[in-house]
Amino acid sequence: MRVIIFSWEYPPRVVGQLAEYVNGLSALLVKNKVETNVVTFDDAATGFTQEPTGVKTVRLSNPVKTHIGVLTWVLTLNQEVERAAANIYHQAGKEIDLIDVYDWHFIPAAVTLKNGLGIPFVYSVESLEDHRSPASNTPYNMAIKSIEWLGFYEADAISVKSQWMKDEITRIYKVPSEKITVISSSTSSNQGIRDTVKLYKKVAGDRKNER
Repeated sequence: MRVIIFSWEYPPRVVGQLAEYVNGLSALLVKNKVETNVVTFDDAATGFTQEPTGVKTVRLSNPVKTHIGVLTWVLTLNQEVERAAANIYHQAGKEIDLIDVYDWHFIPAAVTLKNGLGIPFVYSVESLEDHRSPASNTPYNMAIKSIEWLGFYEADAISVKSQWMKDEITRIYKVPSEKITVISSSTSSNQGIRDTVKLYKKVAGDRKNER
C-alpha cells in the first residue's frame, strides 16, 4: 500500500501530542510494509526528507506570512498541501491508496484531492471545535465547524481514539456510527497498528470496487 498522511505538526516541530503520535504511527506503518508519505508544516525546514524510519516527509511553509488567525493560516496553507500531495501522487504513477488526515486543518486539501484525483481519505479526529471552544457560536467558530462537517461528510471513513469521541461525533454531527472506527491511541500497540492497516485496506478496497 501507499498512503499519504496530513498532519499540521510533526517532529521536529512539536506543538502537542499529535506530532509524536503521527511520528510513531508512520514508522510502524513502514514496518508493516505500507509506503508512507507525511505532508506537514514547518517554516524552519522545508522540502523532502527520507527519515531514518523509511518515512518520506515533505515539509511546507505557508506562502502567506501574515494572518489574523488560524483559519486564514489553514486555508492559505491548504493549497501547498494539495500541490505536495499531487506531486507525490504523480511521482508514484498515480498509485496512492488513500490519504489519512489528522484533524480538521487539511480537510479542504483532502476533499479537493478526493474529488479531483479520486484518492479516498480517512478523517482521523483528535478534537472537535465544540470541545475546544464550548458555547462559542461566533462566525469564526462556525467556519471551523463547517470544515469539520465537510470532513465528516466527504471522508470515506473516520478514525477516533475512544468510544467517547465516537459518541460525540455522532451526537454533534449526526454521523452514522458505522462510519466511525475506534482505534487504540497507543502507537506501540500491535492491535492499534493492525486496526489501522485493516481500515486502510477496507477504504482502499471499497474505492477500487467502486471503479
